[in-house]
Amino acid sequence: MNLELEIEFSSKELPGLYQSADKASLDSQNQYLFGIKAYTFFLIVAAIVAFFANNSADTAIVSAFLFLVSIGITIWLNVIKPENIWYNGMAVAESVKTRSWRWMMRAEPYDGPEKVEVVSREFITDLKKMLEQNRSLGDTIGVESSAADAISPKMLSVRSLHFEERAKFYKKFRVDEQALWYWKKTKFNKRMATFWFWIMIALHALAILFLLYKIKAPGTRLPIEILALCASSVLSWLQTKKHKELSSSYSLTAQEISLIRGEFSYVDSDESLSKFVIDSENAFSREHTQWYARKKE
Repeated sequence: MNLELEIEFSSKELPGLYQSADKASLDSQNQYLFGIKAYTFFLIVAAIVAFFANNSADTAIVSAFLFLVSIGITIWLNVIKPENIWYNGMAVAESVKTRSWRWMMRAEPYDGPEKVEVVSREFITDLKKMLEQNRSLGDTIGVESSAADAISPKMLSVRSLHFEERAKFYKKFRVDEQALWYWKKTKFNKRMATFWFWIMIALHALAILFLLYKIKAPGTRLPIEILALCASSVLSWLQTKKHKELSSSYSLTAQEISLIRGEFSYVDSDESLSKFVIDSENAFSREHTQWYARKKE
């Protein structure tokens, strides 16, 4: 059988709970980051308007209104707390994905000689437990998480594959894809960390130049406070996105996956495949657990 031609796989084939939790997480992440961007934007614009107000009542009112909008966004973020759904949704989605791959590969705890109906019930029970432990997601994950959608026909097809085909399938659609994903994310976050670092340096350098110029011309009005606010905003954005920390973490995980891939040549039975899957999934889960802990800090 030509595995690459006959079977393809994507995250859309995973359980409905994964789809719902992943969507809820992405939507909440976008909502949270949009709020941070909007807060920063209105704050900077308010500072610019205040600087150029020239004692004008109209511009002062506009500046005050923009500051009020910034405060309103801060209150909204603290009340809604979209970051909680972001973190919890991602944790649930990744847990479901890990369980799904273990089930498809017949790895522990779904590796027994029982019929597929038995391990399927065990798998669905585990998904229900995940949902019960994360009741805060109940209003956001939607009806897609129903047990009826827990096991797709494609998942059943993969589980029924011969051992060698399942092993190749897992390496291609799970290990290789994760390795590529982590390397791409490593490069992206390293590039973004460098970009924002130099933006912050440029803002500080410009502020210093303005200060030096004021020594020569004390009466000159220069937007030094605005530059300071922009630099502070860049620092806050870096702390929110954690590009540098993520780059290091993703790089470490990518290297660990590369080492795990080297063990694939020793997979020669269902038992060794189960161990290979467990080691791989533990590596993936460890990174996501660390990510969750970093976000909660």
